[in-house]
Amino acid sequence: AKDYELRQYETAKWVSTVIRGESQKEAMRQGFWKLFHYIQGKNEKEMKIDMTVPVTCLVKSGCTDFKISFFVPFEHQDCPPQPTESEVFVEERKAAAIFVRSFGGFASPEKYAEEAEVLARTLRSRGQPFHEDFFYTAGYDSPFKLFNRHNEVWYFKK
Repeated sequence: AKDYELRQYETAKWVSTVIRGESQKEAMRQGFWKLFHYIQGKNEKEMKIDMTVPVTCLVKSGCTDFKISFFVPFEHQDCPPQPTESEVFVEERKAAAIFVRSFGGFASPEKYAEEAEVLARTLRSRGQPFHEDFFYTAGYDSPFKLFNRHNEVWYFKK
């Protein structure tokens, strides 16, 4: 469809942390730095790992817990180094079909919520079943990139 796409993602490992009781913007900031320290060597192998995209944030309806995640690079998927910080963990996300809406600019929590609502409305109007109680935000750019930014919102297909 012109306003969204349906992607099939394979099973993959992500390094994640959950930030509780903060605003989404503050949770993203705190979570990013915890995960950044992990890829800078705060792991059992003291190994530096390349930064990957996207950086995702799990947003659940009516919940102030936010799970921030970095994709584990392909060369470490089989055996990612274990985090040494207790609040950082490696998780395996199962293969899934995901509805994706892309948009540009600097994305705020409000902009992500607005885009997620547009995607949800579109999916409902087309009779596409999806998990409505949560969505992911996905950011692809460094904060220093000023133009041609790429952001997404994801809903999992039922």
